[in-house]
Amino acid sequence: MSLRPCRLLPAVFLSVLAAGAQAAPALAEALQGTAVVLMGEVHDNTDGHRERLALLTAAVEAGWRPAIAMEQFDRESQPALTMAQQRCGQDADCVIAAARTDNGGWDWRYYRPVVALAQRYQLPLLAANVSRADAARVARAGFPAALDAASIARHRLTQALPADLAAGQGEAVRDGHCRLLPDSAVPGMVNAQVARDVFMADVLDGQSGRGVVLLAGNGHVRRDLGVPRWLSGDRPPLVIGFVEQDPPESAFDHLLRLAPVSRPDPCAALAAPR
Repeated sequence: MSLRPCRLLPAVFLSVLAAGAQAAPALAEALQGTAVVLMGEVHDNTDGHRERLALLTAAVEAGWRPAIAMEQFDRESQPALTMAQQRCGQDADCVIAAARTDNGGWDWRYYRPVVALAQRYQLPLLAANVSRADAARVARAGFPAALDAASIARHRLTQALPADLAAGQGEAVRDGHCRLLPDSAVPGMVNAQVARDVFMADVLDGQSGRGVVLLAGNGHVRRDLGVPRWLSGDRPPLVIGFVEQDPPESAFDHLLRLAPVSRPDPCAALAAPR
């Protein structure tokens, strides 16, 4: 693991990230002073999951007690997730079985240790994602298909999205679909991504008084395009990216570089002639 700092980083947190899980006291000091922390991921990168878990575990073992919001649990699962945390004891598999939806095709081996950590220290788990079905409804019919009127008003979603956000999310959508999408499909898919980010931000805002950490893909936690754009708190969040490639300079406060995973080209089958 290597660390590439950005300009805005507090020096105390730089030393913690460089030292990894061995620097628990300094890590706890850095995180406990922050109401909202966002930690990204490359979904199938084992090293990234291990490094992120080490940072989170070190902080919790040193005394930090955040709620843990997870992209992997859809919001409809929150009642089942809360009940499972109460009845499953130290059994992380019991919690996951009660609340998983698998709409994202998640590999739960990566997330079981996080759930186990939450159970061991009695940390609330928060279902932070809009379901795939609701996101599809937003893409077709707009934000009211999945977000309530109060959230739409609070985030001014009856107005056009900021130009830089719409353009940046549009490029991300095109890249994520191998630049094969028709232009007409892009605005709806941008709205679906924004709806997810807005809901995640609302979840975090509701927990900032006790401290909260969001675990989600790097695209969601990006400071320039993702959840931080929609947070309402006065204090800025702390945003940590776990990346295989260089992101824009303004995307993260801290950047941990990961060795790229060897994987098939996801665009090869889509681009092949039929």
